[in-house]
Amino acid sequence: MSDSQGHPQIPSSQPEFSRRLTLSRIGHDGLTETIKANETEGKALAERLNIPALHALNCRFRIIPEAADHFVLEGVLTAHVALECVITGEIFEDALNESFAVRLVPARRFSEESASDLEAIDEIPYEGNALDLGEIATEQLALLLPAYPRKPGAALENAVDEAPRETAEEAADEAGSRPNPFGALAGLSLPKKKTDLS
Repeated sequence: MSDSQGHPQIPSSQPEFSRRLTLSRIGHDGLTETIKANETEGKALAERLNIPALHALNCRFRIIPEAADHFVLEGVLTAHVALECVITGEIFEDALNESFAVRLVPARRFSEESASDLEAIDEIPYEGNALDLGEIATEQLALLLPAYPRKPGAALENAVDEAPRETAEEAADEAGSRPNPFGALAGLSLPKKKTDLS
């Protein structure tokens, strides 16, 4: 794709961290590859993942070929991130380290049913003649990030309370100023029943 002056244009869908590995490089015995995000990529990934900062991201892959253009990727991911504590609202640093395994399947052979099998290795579709190791590492990092980051040592009593709780005295004063819903009934006198004696 190029603009009106013939300059190449980068597609808007270009991943923030792309490391394409052509299938012809893998060979019958597989391949080991290590990738690392640079500073610019780290900033873009932090924005995509909605975290304060991504200081470092490294991933070491072992690519194992299978039949029919399938590949098993065994990876070890390490990352240094900044997260926001859900309890205190403070920014804190965290180191992540995780191993994983996925199977890369040609998109034309990808099956949603096999991908949803909880007992099987996760399957990811790919297109063309290359695997994007950077995008795979990014997706694994997204899965690894805690949904509710909590700074070590942060307890619930340190929580930032956006709506201050009322004090016991304020609650009592408020209760005293409220009309008693049964007060109106107390003023009513019920008609006396007539009896033979009256």
